[in-house]
Amino acid sequence: MPVDNEILRKALARVQKPARYLGNEWNSCIKDHKQVLLRMVFAFPDLYEVGMSNQGLKILYDSVNSRPELLMERTFAPAADMEALMRENSLPLFALESRKPLKCFDVVGFSLQYELSYTNVLNMLDLAGIPLYSSRRTAEDPLVIGGGSCTFNPEPLADFFDFFVLGEAEEFLPELLGKIAALKNEKLERRELLVKLSALEGVYVPALYNPVYENGLFCSLEKLDPRAPDLIRKRFVADLDHAPYPTAPVVPYIQAVHDRAVVELFRGCGRGCRFCQAGFIFRPVRRRSSGNIVNTAKELIAGTGYDEISLSSLSSADYPQLDTLISEVDSALSSNRVKCSLPSLRLDSYSVKLADQLHKGKRSSLTFAPEAATERLRRVIKKNISQEDIFNALGDAVKAGWQGFKLYFMIGLPAEEDEDVEAILSFCRKIRQHFKKEARRSLNISVSVSTFVPKAHTPFQFEPQLAMPKVIERQQLLRKGFTNMPGFDYSWHQAEGSLLEAVFARGDRRLAPLLQRAWQLGCRFDGWSEHFSFDLWKEAFRDLKLDPESYAYRRFDYNEPLPWDHLDCGVDKKYFIREHREALSGELSKGAADGTTLL
Repeated sequence: MPVDNEILRKALARVQKPARYLGNEWNSCIKDHKQVLLRMVFAFPDLYEVGMSNQGLKILYDSVNSRPELLMERTFAPAADMEALMRENSLPLFALESRKPLKCFDVVGFSLQYELSYTNVLNMLDLAGIPLYSSRRTAEDPLVIGGGSCTFNPEPLADFFDFFVLGEAEEFLPELLGKIAALKNEKLERRELLVKLSALEGVYVPALYNPVYENGLFCSLEKLDPRAPDLIRKRFVADLDHAPYPTAPVVPYIQAVHDRAVVELFRGCGRGCRFCQAGFIFRPVRRRSSGNIVNTAKELIAGTGYDEISLSSLSSADYPQLDTLISEVDSALSSNRVKCSLPSLRLDSYSVKLADQLHKGKRSSLTFAPEAATERLRRVIKKNISQEDIFNALGDAVKAGWQGFKLYFMIGLPAEEDEDVEAILSFCRKIRQHFKKEARRSLNISVSVSTFVPKAHTPFQFEPQLAMPKVIERQQLLRKGFTNMPGFDYSWHQAEGSLLEAVFARGDRRLAPLLQRAWQLGCRFDGWSEHFSFDLWKEAFRDLKLDPESYAYRRFDYNEPLPWDHLDCGVDKKYFIREHREALSGELSKGAADGTTLL
């Protein structure tokens, strides 16, 4: 049964943004639960306006609901005001389309994109009345599954999930849901159902494995059932032109974080930046044809009414003959007065040319990511651009009339020295001095500095994170430096949040009780600075007698078993070792891990 509408109505009258919980948006899909074989709810562990920006949600919503025998609805993490009212009035977490409680569904699927959303996952399960631990669920409970980039090391969450789907799911998910429906008809015990699902490529069932620890360190993962696979290989879509892609996605009631239509140019990246997990887990590189992109763009605008369309990829400027494609998209959408944008630009003159082509005389700001301010450190991380390239690109932009720039850097990178951090200040100072005469007015430059977080399935997975006191020292050095440099807007990520992200990015199953304890203490929305409480997390670590430094600050040996070694991202661990060695020796490798070159 749906939740009580009168109680919900009174609750919505008291919350800040009731539109987050209404449903019935343009293009939403409402089906009769009695007329489908299987019912799934897509659960995004963040606010509605964040989740509605997620392209994975849009793709899977379309992929599943295009099948008449299947149903997918949506739910998001309620804000603090709504959570309080839900608990006060015993309102369970519900799906937007039908307003049915999550317990009424066969499958609850969480999108796991960010480690600092993990406490929200537990909070949503609790609000739904679903037991937190998979071992405590019965046949009456939904299957709780996870997908997304964090599933490439899901071990800290493993005890809470029935299984994970590794890789890209738009083609596989309808097949998987059909399989679940068939197995449910066989009236199998829950564990036997999970064993059978584990035979499907890309499905990882944590309960079929037991982690072994020696001397406080992860040692191995033992199989508890001989039918469980030794290695779980990711799923990937071979042909994007023929893969499901939504042309009439749900249009949110309130402004989403990224409130525009999106066409994916290609998937994957061949550049191989050694810190970038997405660049490895989404290999091989696959691109859409220009004809497919243009047709999709036209259908998207017709189906949504947006006045902006983003040509999206990890490195959009790498698409062949992108300038020609932009002209074709512009021509196709000219009658609709639609603005075309690129979310990612390289630091080169070609990107500036593209930006001019896109903005058509309107100058806001350009975003570039040098990541490091010295050529030595850029060689280490494999960001293969020279200072000359950077200044040429910025010079072309200034000459073309651009006045605003956003620059992204990282601190705490492997092999970083104090002078590399100081070089960020001198680099920015040189930019202002160099272009002072050419700029028509004073340049506005925003500088954002994040802290390096070692991620699984990257060459830098073996590296420790820089110790937090040193991170804070370097952040303060930069803050002081930029205070004396008018015209620069400096921002940084909380060092405490970056530490926690590293703990869970490199963590194992011993962190599950820690997550539960932090959630019990009140941790929610840990990725939001206004909600994050490091004091509560420190209390949770003390209560569980766990040391965050043993996860974030330890260097892994090459021959050491890692908690995620049983999950295959498609790139061999030997390649990561070779890349790591070359990084520390200052060398640049040739080619990509899968034998492909750049697009």
